[in-house]
Amino acid sequence: MRSRTMLRARLSRPRTKLTVVGVGLVTIRMELRPDRGPSHEVEFLVDSGATLSVVPWNVWRALDLRPKRVMRFALADGRTIRRRVSECRFVYQGIDAVSPVVLGQRKDAALLGTLTLESLGLVLNPFERRLTPMRMLLARQS
Repeated sequence: MRSRTMLRARLSRPRTKLTVVGVGLVTIRMELRPDRGPSHEVEFLVDSGATLSVVPWNVWRALDLRPKRVMRFALADGRTIRRRVSECRFVYQGIDAVSPVVLGQRKDAALLGTLTLESLGLVLNPFERRLTPMRMLLARQS
């Protein structure tokens, strides 16, 4: 009986490759605010696989952000690159938080990473393609 089921499964498998179409990319507009001076609104690609957010070159220069350190990052192709890191204030629907950011180079895309989302108390709902409040947990000592 088992071999018949396995044979049926083998015969019913499609012989062509499965192609995924319409991958759900989520973008969101957020305000970036410096300590002093005008703020900038930026459209970010929400990247749930990225730890740090990337602020585009022209934006961080206009906000007068200063590098605090240099970090190494691994790319999908295995290469390692170095980028300057700073911090920036993000504002979204009245929620305001500071998060570490990568200071992007001229061709780097604006990415919103998980540390920024967590700082804002938000999480990506991939089914609805929007940001929703995170369920915050605290531990109580007994």
